[in-house]
Amino acid sequence: MECDKHNQPLHLYCPSHLMPSCDECISTSHSKCTGITSLASVVEKTKVEKSKMTVEKDINYFLSILDQLVTSKSKNFKTGENHCIGIQKSINEIRKEINKHLDHLEEKLCQETDIIWNQERSKATDFISEIEGKRENLKEMKEHLQTVTTNTSKLQSFLGVHQIEQQVHQCQRYIEDLEDDERTKEVDIKMKQNDEIENILSKLVSLESLEVMIVKTEINLYKETSLRRKAQVKSQEQSNINNMTMNIETKIEINMKKKISDMICLMDGRVIVVEWCGNVNLLTSDGKLQKQLSIPGSAYSVTQINQDNIAITYPVENAIKIFNMENERVMKVFKLGKLCYGLSFSNNSLAVGLNKDEIRIIDLEGNTLKSIQVQSESYLYYLVYCNKRVIYSDYGGKAVYCVDESGKQIWQYTQDLTGPEGLCIDICGNIIEADCLADRIIVISKDGQDSKVLISKEDGLVTPNCICFKHDESSGFIFDYYGTYLAYL
Repeated sequence: MECDKHNQPLHLYCPSHLMPSCDECISTSHSKCTGITSLASVVEKTKVEKSKMTVEKDINYFLSILDQLVTSKSKNFKTGENHCIGIQKSINEIRKEINKHLDHLEEKLCQETDIIWNQERSKATDFISEIEGKRENLKEMKEHLQTVTTNTSKLQSFLGVHQIEQQVHQCQRYIEDLEDDERTKEVDIKMKQNDEIENILSKLVSLESLEVMIVKTEINLYKETSLRRKAQVKSQEQSNINNMTMNIETKIEINMKKKISDMICLMDGRVIVVEWCGNVNLLTSDGKLQKQLSIPGSAYSVTQINQDNIAITYPVENAIKIFNMENERVMKVFKLGKLCYGLSFSNNSLAVGLNKDEIRIIDLEGNTLKSIQVQSESYLYYLVYCNKRVIYSDYGGKAVYCVDESGKQIWQYTQDLTGPEGLCIDICGNIIEADCLADRIIVISKDGQDSKVLISKEDGLVTPNCICFKHDESSGFIFDYYGTYLAYL
C-alpha cells in the first residue's frame, strides 16, 4: 500500500496518532512523536478477526440506539401536549403571584434601604476604629523612638531603631493598600430608577418577560463502545495539548468586592478562597459561601496537606500557619524571616516563595530541606510543587519558569504572556495558567515547549486570577482578580 499524499510505501506506524505512515509522513508530520515502529510488526500483533467481531457488535449497538430514538420521539409528542396544559395553568398562577408581589414591594424596598444603609454605617464605624488603632500604634512608635537611643549602647540603639523601622514598614504597606481599599471611598445611598420601571405597566399588558418556546435537550447517545474504549493498536500514553479543550459550564456571581489572591479545591470537593491579604473563605462544592475560617492575620496563599489540615502564608508576619479545619485551630506556626507568598504541598513537604529570589522547601516541622535561588521580577506570588520540580509565575517578567530542587532551570515559557498569575497542574502534568491581563486561560505542555489557549474573553472570561482543579479530576474553578465571579469548569 502507498501513501495517498506522498505516493511512498506505508511501512511505518505512529502510535501517537494511530496512523500508518511513509518516510515522508514521519519526517514532516510526526517528527516529534515517540515510539515510531514498523507497520509490519503492528499488523502481526493485531488480531483482525477479533476486531471484526467488535466492530459488528458496535454496529448492532448503534442500530439499537436509532430504534430507541424513534420510540422516544413518539413519546415526546404526548409529553409536549401535557406541558401545553401545564403552561396555561402556570400563567394563571403567575398573575396571582404578580398581585401578591406588588402588595409587598413598597414594604420590602423600605426595609432593604434601612438594612443597606445600616450595613454601610457599620462598615464605616469598624474602619474608623481600625484606623484609630493604627494611629495609636504609630504614636507609640514615635514615643518609643525618642527613648530608644537614650542611655543605651549603640548596638541596642541600632536594634531598637531597626525594630521600629520594621513596624513602620508594615504600616506603610497598610497605608499603600488603602489606595485600592473600597472602604476609603465616600459612601452615599441612592435609588436607581430606569426605563424598565417607568414602562412596567405597559410591559405587563403583553408580559414580554414571559415567552413560550421550544426547548431542545441533548440526549447522550454515544455511550462507551469498543471504538471509544480502545483502538486496534494501543497507543503510548501521552498528553497532547492540541486535543485539549476547556469550557465554562456555569458562571456564579459572587461579588466578594475584594481582590482574590489564591484558591484551591479540597479533597472533599469544597473550595478555599483567600482574599488578598485578608480572610480565608470556605465554599461548598457548588460555589456557595459556607463560612469564613477563624484564622487571625492577613492571609495570601493556601495549600492542602491532608483531609483535615491546610497551610496558609501570612506575608506581613513572615510565617506559614498550619490550620486544622475539623477543630478550627492553628496547630503550628513556621517563622520564615522573609515575605512569603506562593505555597504548594507535595511529597510531604511545603514549597514557599520568599520575596523575589528564593523558593524554600520545608518539612511539616518547619525545618528547611532545600533553598532554591531563583530570579523573578515580581514577588513569588504563585507556584506549584510537583515531582521534585517547582513551576512559578513571574508577573513582571511575563514568564513561567520550571526549576528542579537544585535550582537548575528546566525550562522557561515567555510566548505571548501579558500577566501570568495563578496556575495549577492537570492530571497529565500540563500547566494550566491564568493570563490575567489577556483575559484567558492557557495550557503549557509539561516540557514547556508548546501552548494553547483554552478559554478567552470571547468565552466570557475577564481578568482570571486563580484556577484550580478538583482532586484527580479535570474539572475545577476559576476566580477573577476582583472577586466578582466564580466560573465552574
